[in-house]
Amino acid sequence: MKTVFILEDEVGIQEVLELLLSSQNYNVVTFSTVKEFNCREMAVQPDLFMLDVMLPDGLGTEVCRELKCDPITSKVPVLLMSAHAKIIKTDDPHSADDFMSKPFDINDVISKVDKLTALQA
Repeated sequence: MKTVFILEDEVGIQEVLELLLSSQNYNVVTFSTVKEFNCREMAVQPDLFMLDVMLPDGLGTEVCRELKCDPITSKVPVLLMSAHAKIIKTDDPHSADDFMSKPFDINDVISKVDKLTALQA
């Protein structure tokens, strides 16, 4: 079973994503803050990080950069989510692998998650 770590401060969105991805046989672990995310069990590595851009104690873009700069997590795909901005994919090796705007389409979520976790196979 593939694992997805979700960093999202809105409980409703967390619950919808967890329910949706669990129904697709993903193991889902959620975090509400950057602080909570940074205190996660580092020995466990997911197949995908899903990060909200705007968080109460930081930015998902900064978390993404940290993940991509860390040799342990640099190869794990990152999907950024935001209701506030569109992010254009760049050739920066420290940028996210994909972007999803909120509100999101359920089929689009599944498609993006399936595509990105396939990279980990």
